[in-house]
Amino acid sequence: MTKVPAKQPKRHAQPGEMTRRDFVAFSVAAGVAITTGCGPQEIEVVEEDVEITTPDGIADAAYIHPSRGSHPGVLIWTDAFGLRPSFRAMARRLAADGYSVLVPNPFYRVERAPSFEDASTVSFQNPEDRARLGSLMGSITAADAAERDASAYIPFLDAQPQVDTSKKIGTQGYCMGGPLIVRTASSQADRIGAAASFHGGGLVTANANSPHLLAPNIQARMYFGVAANDDAQQPEAKDVLRESFAAAGVAAEIEVYSEAQHGWCVTDMPAGDGAPIYNEVDAERAWGKLMELYEAALA
Repeated sequence: MTKVPAKQPKRHAQPGEMTRRDFVAFSVAAGVAITTGCGPQEIEVVEEDVEITTPDGIADAAYIHPSRGSHPGVLIWTDAFGLRPSFRAMARRLAADGYSVLVPNPFYRVERAPSFEDASTVSFQNPEDRARLGSLMGSITAADAAERDASAYIPFLDAQPQVDTSKKIGTQGYCMGGPLIVRTASSQADRIGAAASFHGGGLVTANANSPHLLAPNIQARMYFGVAANDDAQQPEAKDVLRESFAAAGVAAEIEVYSEAQHGWCVTDMPAGDGAPIYNEVDAERAWGKLMELYEAALA
């Protein structure tokens, strides 16, 4: 099933308010609504570009959801390469499983998405690429940036007719998005029911604002998928996370993926030392853990 929408003028959304659609129902290839196979039924998925007013400006974002009904909301925090086709594809997959998904551009303070169309074209050995990544990431590491953004993103989701507000919201993050799911679960504790970090960096630090110290503020069920090389560099982090959440009485699973490298869940992750980083087998296992978490905590 496909349908071609009429374009409507865009306006800015206040926190908790829906924008007008830039475009509705388009596929990656043809610019139309996509029908995604999902089990015995097919779910029509609608993809929209929206703008959301945050305390720091106007965030551009992708909002992707089933075309019918209301569903649990999900907020995705991207990795260091930002909102791009690979994360839109991830959101479409979630939407086809019955979730209404918001993927903001984390770098909206300095530029609109996509900052990178395809992360695989980036070289960590290139000084210019490293400098650009550092500048982008620096735009969101200011104190309370994640909490300030989440204070707009969660109300936005709750205002959408495709979001079932009787259910909790999920959040998932990759790489630099890992700490952001912890900060979101802490600052939006009354709405976040599940939070998952995959190859998250900086979850345990010596700083007074280390994410693991927020455990007592969190009510969500947590999942941390740790890359093998991240664990090798900071082997104590998994134990600190486990102990912190246990002491706070928060359900948390921490799992090391022994065959996976940092970035293994993202399809267009640049190669490391000439070898592919994306690991389909472990990425699918991680996706299964995510679905188990959401099905248990967002029902």
